[in-house]
Amino acid sequence: MASPTSEEVAQHLLEAVAIMARLRAPDGCPWDREQTFDSIKRYTLEETYEVFDAIERRAWPDLKDELGDLLLQVLFYAQMASEAGYFNIADVAANLNAKLIRRHPHVFADVDASDADAVLRNWEQIKREEKQATAGSARSLLDDVPRAMPAMLEANKLGSRAAKIGFDWPNADGRAGELFAKLQEEIGELQAELNGSQTGQTPPLAVEEELGDLLFTAVNLARHLKVDPEAALRASNAKFRGRFRAMEEAAGGTDALASHTPPQLEERWNEAKMSASKSPKS
Repeated sequence: MASPTSEEVAQHLLEAVAIMARLRAPDGCPWDREQTFDSIKRYTLEETYEVFDAIERRAWPDLKDELGDLLLQVLFYAQMASEAGYFNIADVAANLNAKLIRRHPHVFADVDASDADAVLRNWEQIKREEKQATAGSARSLLDDVPRAMPAMLEANKLGSRAAKIGFDWPNADGRAGELFAKLQEEIGELQAELNGSQTGQTPPLAVEEELGDLLFTAVNLARHLKVDPEAALRASNAKFRGRFRAMEEAAGGTDALASHTPPQLEERWNEAKMSASKSPKS
């Protein structure tokens, strides 16, 4: 596919900006006019995951559509910010352009970066310098990991950042042995809290805390194994969907499946697993 000309790109983007402004105008769309930064946030997250889904399915027409929906979120925030006098879409683009040039000195300046690892080291160093230049007080290495991101992604980034200064579980043999031991330790602590809760001696928050520690350790195990925990969980979700649908079909529908006893449900599940294991991999 031929690349679009700069004139074509500018034309379509300017039209999108104008449409967004029209929707937010006094005589525009009532729903769009009522939206705020806070009310739009959840749609931004939904659109991001729909982009992920389209990529995983290799559904390129869907991806084109979903990227447009994600771009709409950017235009929406920029329009609301412009109305409030904070910044506008031109400021967003100019800020991005400056950042890309600043963080790629091996392309736009005379810094040497022979491979991808060198590029990443330069990128992180430049980010640290940027943070130090704008910080009004002492900062933590973890300050630029947003609390607002999904918890699994946050846990992965926190562990990765701490590892940059050597605060990490040993992984000398490449098999993450220490983390497997830590995982077992966290399981034991959760079981202890659960046993206490059954006798009324453990508050529910303690169980929640131990479960959180277990999940945090599992995410860092994935990091050591060089597995994307979000992608791994999404794959497991898709596998569960497929097997559950097979259970429904084998039972003759959802209502029929709902009438099964627990042992019958377990039997259906095992049948679905066996059927899936015999299916050829695509």
